[in-house]
Amino acid sequence: MNAWSYSSLKKFKTCPKQYAEVKVYRNFTEPPFTEATLYGTDFHEAAEHYVRDGTPLPEAFNYVKSHLDALRNIPGTKLCEHRMGLTQDLQPCAFDAKEVWCRGVVDLLIVNEEKGSARVVDYKTGKSAKYADTAQLELMALMVFKHFPSVRKVKGGLLFVVANHFKPAEYEREQEKIYWRQWMQDVQRLETAIQTGVWNPNPSGLCKRHCVVTTCPHNGVNT
Repeated sequence: MNAWSYSSLKKFKTCPKQYAEVKVYRNFTEPPFTEATLYGTDFHEAAEHYVRDGTPLPEAFNYVKSHLDALRNIPGTKLCEHRMGLTQDLQPCAFDAKEVWCRGVVDLLIVNEEKGSARVVDYKTGKSAKYADTAQLELMALMVFKHFPSVRKVKGGLLFVVANHFKPAEYEREQEKIYWRQWMQDVQRLETAIQTGVWNPNPSGLCKRHCVVTTCPHNGVNT
C-alpha cells in the first residue's frame, strides 16, 4: 500500500469507487488546475514567503496581512509548508522516506519547545467555511507529537482567508491513542479495499457535477 495522507484518505471515504478509478487504476484523471486551485496555490506561496522571509505580499493578498502578522508574532520557530512522514509503527520519518506510511504537509507550524506547545495552521481559500473539517488538523497534530517529543499540546486552526473565518481546535498528547483510533479504522478499510479489489460507490449530490468517473452509473452523464 502506498503512503496515505489526509486528502487521499478523505477521497477514499467520500467514494471508494472514484478513489480506485483515479488513484489505483488511473482510468480517469482529475483536472490539474482550476481558477480556484490556482488562486489557492498562489496564496500559499505568498504566505510562505511572507511569514518565513518577510517578502512583501502581492497586492491581491494584502487583505490577509493582519492575519498573517498575528501568526508571525506568535513566539516559536516558524516552519512553513513543513513536510512530515510516519512509518507504519508510528515512528517519525522523512516525507519521502522509503518506509513512509503516512504523509502530511503543514502550511504553518509554530513550535515552542520551551513551553511544550505548537500551533498548526492550514490556509483555506474557499469562499465558505460552512463545511470546515478539522480532521486534517488532528492528523497534523498527531504527526507533530511524533516529530517533536517535547510538544505536549497543539493548537490548530483553519484560516479561511476569503471567508474571514478562523476555525480553532486543540489536541493533547495524552489523548493520542484516542485520536488515532478513527484514523486506524479508516486506513484499515482502505487496506481491505486494496486487498479485495472491492470499491463500492458512495453516491451523493456531488456525483453529477463533480465526478470525473463518467462510467459510474451514479454520474448521470449517460442517463
